[in-house]
Amino acid sequence: MHAGPTPANDRCNVSDDNLLQDWLTENRIDDVEAIVPDMAGAARGKVVPAAKFGKGDMKMPEGVFAQTISGDYVNDPDNVEDRDMLLVPDPETLRPVPWAADNAAAVFLDCYHRDGSPVNKSPRAVLRNVLTQYESKGWIPVVAPEVEFYLLSPYSDPNEDAEPPEGRLGWTEGANQPYSIDTMNDFDPFINRVYKYCEAQRINIDTISQEMGPAQFELNFLHGDALELADQVFLFKRTVREAAIKHKMHATFLAKPMAEDAGSALHIHQSVVDTRGRNVFSDDKGEPSALFYGFLGGLQKYMNDAMLLFAPYVNSYRRLASPWASPVNLAWAIDNRTVGLRVPDSPPEARRIENRLAGSDVNPYLVTAATLACGYLGMVEGLTPTPPIEGSAYSEEHSLHRHIFEAIDALRESGPMRGMLGESFVDLYVALKENEYKEFQEIITPYEREILMFNV
Repeated sequence: MHAGPTPANDRCNVSDDNLLQDWLTENRIDDVEAIVPDMAGAARGKVVPAAKFGKGDMKMPEGVFAQTISGDYVNDPDNVEDRDMLLVPDPETLRPVPWAADNAAAVFLDCYHRDGSPVNKSPRAVLRNVLTQYESKGWIPVVAPEVEFYLLSPYSDPNEDAEPPEGRLGWTEGANQPYSIDTMNDFDPFINRVYKYCEAQRINIDTISQEMGPAQFELNFLHGDALELADQVFLFKRTVREAAIKHKMHATFLAKPMAEDAGSALHIHQSVVDTRGRNVFSDDKGEPSALFYGFLGGLQKYMNDAMLLFAPYVNSYRRLASPWASPVNLAWAIDNRTVGLRVPDSPPEARRIENRLAGSDVNPYLVTAATLACGYLGMVEGLTPTPPIEGSAYSEEHSLHRHIFEAIDALRESGPMRGMLGESFVDLYVALKENEYKEFQEIITPYEREILMFNV
């Protein structure tokens, strides 16, 4: 594992509009979902009849990136006129949409200004720009995400704790059964549909397992190119939601959906290879290299600056508030799941770092860009990490930001993150998160009404 990127062997080799149209015709596609991932990692864009796709310019307001999770908009000083973007399909991302009623395909769009320059606040562009920094050094990041999610009853009351769905015999799982095969068998039809949908879309998943919470699952991806894997995680979230609906359930990637149960994470295994495919985290003797320690040191030094990308919502910090398979600091160790930065026990050619900080609520492009940006800075600055810890990291100091407003200030004031992710992106992303936090603060919670109302 992690010897180098392994592109999908059945990727559509579409290099121009004619070939793109040929693919649509050969696959009898009726409609094309033209997708622009927004700041939350949701699908924005247009549905275009296949016969018209690629014929004429496709445009969309740049203001789509200034939209909050609730649908509100913030002021973007870099786009006061709310101008249009020119949308260009990335033909290698063309895929069928297996759950569509009619034959449909989906394709990701890259965003450009009228002068042909990229819209650098687009999440795909943010990740591309970080990868360009690696390319300038002759380095190629390799990533393998692991994504956790919960299945929920469609009848859950939003004012109460979410309820797990019914299994095969109408039984609602209430106990925690980590790695239980029997519990997974309860949801076999759903799991089989997920695998079927993923195969149709060239989403290269590996294994699925029952996690700590009731009806909580984790799915592992095969390692590969960072942008391709971010695309796959984006598509996987849509896929799981659609498969759940087919089986009369809901799926959620909220970081902490249930107060008394484990949160959901998005772990990222990452390594770096050179242009010959050699893992630069190992030296010629098979020992950890200076670049390996530099990457670790960069994660430790800069991840609090970038915390807002790993924990983008108020709810994200509930997952990190108490240790339950969630990190409380940026300690590292070998084969130790209590740390934020785990180094799996593996041979030299597969040496990698598992970043365990992010929740499953993240934007996959932005969280991948953030973790690679931190590691890159550590490598070029020649940083050194702290010594690996012994025992449980949960007993160590809680060194992560505890609240979202701390993370907002940290990203706003971080020169290194502005340099890696882009000034216009950081300014807009911070404004979005301030707006979302303000909206949350205006809500009076049940705790305030039930506990404080008549007792203070």
